[in-house]
Amino acid sequence: MIIDQLTLTEWILGSTLLFCFLIQLFFWLFFYKRPYSYQKKRRETAVPEEMLPAISVIVTSKNSAEELAKNLPFIIEQDYPDFEVIVVNRGSTDDTDMVLKAAEQKYPRLYHTYVPAEADGINEKKLALTLGIKAAKNDYLLFTEAYCRPCSKQWIREYGKEFTQGKEVILGFSRLEIPKKTALRGFMLYDNLIHHLKFLSMAILRKPFMGIGRNLAYKKELFFKHKGYSPILNLEGGEDDLYINRIAPKKNTGVVLSRESMTETDSVKHFSTWRTLKSQYLYSKQYYRGFSFRLFGLETFSKYLFYLSLICAIILGVATGNHVLTTFSLLLFIIRYAIQWRIITLESRLFGAGKYHINLLFYDIFQPLNNTRFRRYAIKRNRIRR
Repeated sequence: MIIDQLTLTEWILGSTLLFCFLIQLFFWLFFYKRPYSYQKKRRETAVPEEMLPAISVIVTSKNSAEELAKNLPFIIEQDYPDFEVIVVNRGSTDDTDMVLKAAEQKYPRLYHTYVPAEADGINEKKLALTLGIKAAKNDYLLFTEAYCRPCSKQWIREYGKEFTQGKEVILGFSRLEIPKKTALRGFMLYDNLIHHLKFLSMAILRKPFMGIGRNLAYKKELFFKHKGYSPILNLEGGEDDLYINRIAPKKNTGVVLSRESMTETDSVKHFSTWRTLKSQYLYSKQYYRGFSFRLFGLETFSKYLFYLSLICAIILGVATGNHVLTTFSLLLFIIRYAIQWRIITLESRLFGAGKYHINLLFYDIFQPLNNTRFRRYAIKRNRIRR
């Protein structure tokens, strides 16, 4: 038989390739597909308005007058029975204060306060959020950013319904609305999608490890139970992802994945803007606790080992005329790519995160490398600030 004629090197290459292929399939089918499967099986249940909890929406703003003026109406004009919106001005030097005072005249639900000018620069945002939380009249808190807006008027309602299920922390998806002519637009959409799929899938599996401040919620009592941001005051940033990593309960962390529950931002118009936004999370990642996020390191390692073994196996197969090894290698590659493409397409349709074809191969290879580059940039930037 031809198989009996395989050399030791060919056996090793083929076995390594198959092993990495199986690991990759496990991650794509068990983790990356999880949000889509969860939302597809989820049945919408009507919740009487009297059962919906009162919610306080908290936003911090620093020199974002234009974005705040554009996005505030989407936040305040929500279809929800009982909520308030608190905006904390973080020492802005633009027209933020004027925008907020004008908005307060129009919207009775809006309240704004400010961070003192002498506030610590490193923890300025943590202080702003703390002021917003202390000012909140309600026990349920929903967070987003000044440069974000809800994708529907049902945004708060989606969180309110999830809170009625006994959840203490709720994580959501935040889309990027990037102009079509923007360079590397597809790559940024893919990177944002993969980033969300990782932490959302783990939250569904009751292994939450982070969240994003553009779209998350938690109970007020949880904040004070963990003494606010005191455990991470020595670290710059981390008031969303790192904080959720510290406080999120395994059993009572939920997710909202409907289109109505999402937020979006159109402020990412250049790759450098995305680098600044993304590098904040990559810097905080080194301080995460637990093993949940570390699992994806195995996925990255197995991916590169798969590609390396694939290339070596094809070269060796062609050089030695071993059509079995060549065919076997190509077959595994095609199957993996087809499954990956199908899952990414399903998730992208759910979250509105772009279209993928052969470009998926490029994104798949370079996304982890780009994250490494971004992380080095973040570490260097934070050293300079100190």
